[in-house]
Amino acid sequence: MENPLNTIRRSCYRRPALLSFSLVIMVYATCNLLAQSSSMQEDNLNVLAGREEFRSIRKMLPDSLRAIAFNHLAERESRVAGLNTRSEIETRQRAIRETILRAIGGLPERTPLNPKSAGVLKRAGYRIEKVIFESQPAFFITANLYIPETGRGPYPGILLPLGHEEGGKSNPDWQHLAITFARNGFVVLTWDPMGQGERIQLYDSDWGGSKVGQATTEHTVAGAQCLLLGHSFARHRIHDGLRALDYLVSRPEVDAARIGCTGNSGGGTMTAYLSALDDRIKVAAPSCYITSWKSLLETIGPQDAEQNLPPFLSDGMDQADFVIAFAPKPYLIASAIQDFFPIKGARQTYSEVKRLYGVMGAGDKLSMVEVDDKHGFTLPRRLAAYRWMNRWLKGKDQAIDESQVQIESEADLRCAASGQVTVSLGGETIFSLNRAEAARVKPRGKAPSTIDELRNYQQEIRNQAQKLIAFEKPAGDLKLRKFGEIKRAGYRIEKLTFESAPGIVIPALMFIPDGASGKRPAVLYLHERGKADEAAPGGEIEGLVRAGAVALAIDLRGMGETREELDQSDAFSRYFGAFESAMTAMLVGRTLIGLRAQDVVRAVDLLAQRDDVEMRSLSAYGFGGAAPVLLHAAALDDRIRSVVLKNMLASYESVVTEKISQRIFESVVPGVLAKYDLPDLAAALAPRRVTIINPVNPRGQRLDLSQARSRYENTKAAFQISGAASSFVITEQKPGQSLTRFFYDR
Repeated sequence: MENPLNTIRRSCYRRPALLSFSLVIMVYATCNLLAQSSSMQEDNLNVLAGREEFRSIRKMLPDSLRAIAFNHLAERESRVAGLNTRSEIETRQRAIRETILRAIGGLPERTPLNPKSAGVLKRAGYRIEKVIFESQPAFFITANLYIPETGRGPYPGILLPLGHEEGGKSNPDWQHLAITFARNGFVVLTWDPMGQGERIQLYDSDWGGSKVGQATTEHTVAGAQCLLLGHSFARHRIHDGLRALDYLVSRPEVDAARIGCTGNSGGGTMTAYLSALDDRIKVAAPSCYITSWKSLLETIGPQDAEQNLPPFLSDGMDQADFVIAFAPKPYLIASAIQDFFPIKGARQTYSEVKRLYGVMGAGDKLSMVEVDDKHGFTLPRRLAAYRWMNRWLKGKDQAIDESQVQIESEADLRCAASGQVTVSLGGETIFSLNRAEAARVKPRGKAPSTIDELRNYQQEIRNQAQKLIAFEKPAGDLKLRKFGEIKRAGYRIEKLTFESAPGIVIPALMFIPDGASGKRPAVLYLHERGKADEAAPGGEIEGLVRAGAVALAIDLRGMGETREELDQSDAFSRYFGAFESAMTAMLVGRTLIGLRAQDVVRAVDLLAQRDDVEMRSLSAYGFGGAAPVLLHAAALDDRIRSVVLKNMLASYESVVTEKISQRIFESVVPGVLAKYDLPDLAAALAPRRVTIINPVNPRGQRLDLSQARSRYENTKAAFQISGAASSFVITEQKPGQSLTRFFYDR
């Protein structure tokens, strides 16, 4: 039966011309009254709202992940406190470098740089060479090289990686640094990071900028791809920096034995990475980056893609390890007291590393400068960086003044004629590189052709899934609690909670038909917007119950009533959803997919304990972001006999092949594309029933069914081998069609 509110709304919005004015007013008033009544009914479906003991329930997921992180960090702190000899510190340094390289997925092959000059700007006391080189074949980097015109070379060199400031290499702060260094006898190389300046990776010529608006969004869209492929976006940023260093030391004007590195914010990140990994860098001075992971997690949380190296925290690392890896060479931590990178963490890091520098007999080579200002490479920190480099690269512990400099226009510093390498030069982008990597790592095993081969294949997929999502089979008391019930015509709704893990409270609604006792078929209902999304009278859940099923609708952790409070006006949240929790999970060696799959299995445990549920016919429904969770859970728990997956991402591979994605970050599984994809998981369920409805692309748009089916050809073949060809269906739900038919009309 259709919700009468919908009927009246159609009258209101589709056919107002057929109604008299007074009747229109009356109908609209009725709409509003019914809407209020419906809203009140839906409010009653909340289990936790208004209960004092659950006032922090929306913080449950991030708090639980932070607790895991803090345990790892405490263990690490204890280990570092036990380093008391130079030999022990050097052993840790080797482990740090190995851990970084493993986390980023290793480095690409070093290939010819093929540098080309794009012009020279001659200025008083220095010149600026505009250079294009290739960090990978046809992956172009636009750079400016500032060379002194006074004194005698070879000069010490400064590698100047950039942060996310506007303008890329033309940003005035960077020009102040580069020009002042050059006037004082240093050669400086700075270059555009991916997504900035002349290297926008998703450049839209009509828009005149990135299709996704800003560099950090570009980085993290590409970063999701990188994670699926088993590496990090930082891999490419680091490789670009190392190739920039290759170019810098190749110049005859540069003394390769005297190289410093300094940068701010994201440039501070790259300074920390590059200095930890490359012994050619002799002096380092990151600005507005170094803090501690505990302080980060207590405040702003993980930042964009390149600033996270999962599973960094479960690997026993912290930001201090970047500095430790550089010891005992000269290192300056430049910090802003009012920075969003917490000063508390910077001070803790400095204190920890200062002791180790002392153990190595180099206490004077680690320093920290604090300035009472905000984020940025402001003048006081620039002055500190000048003096630090002057002291350790030239042997002159003297201040360098920053006199007035001539700021160049962005156009004058351009290397590509159009101002964009993708327009002027074509070549590769991070997205084309990732597509090539996807083709390289994709499993190429022989498709199963017999039932025995299929079973082996299915077991391998299940093993890989359990490992990659870090699934741990939950056990113990469910701690079931009931919070009353709602009576409706023909059925009742029990409101309850259970714990899927210690401290993880899962709100749930149990829909139970009236009538005869005994066991009934059951449906486990999972929706990315929560348990109540289709629970109103006339909704999809009611249709399942009226067909005779017991339905259990739950909020997976971080969904529904437990959903984090995100700023939906922020583009980052719109693109990536609960990014901080998803990334924190990966940093501690977990995934949201794996944690939420535990919630599903515990919900199945709950159903198995009930006398009114027939477990041999248990079905489950997953919508949107809950669908990949269900698919993983069903692969790992064969008590789930059939699944219906609606609006599910068609494949992880599509995230790489289609460049732009939205709201898939919570579904990311690091390294998955080297082992399996969603179609493989579906095949692992054969001969159980799998129905995929309205599959979507990475932007959430419905796919043409023929296109979707082509992605699942191997899945279809697996079901045929299993003798259950009809148990696998890809279809659509047309407007007005009930969800019930996909469970019972087969």
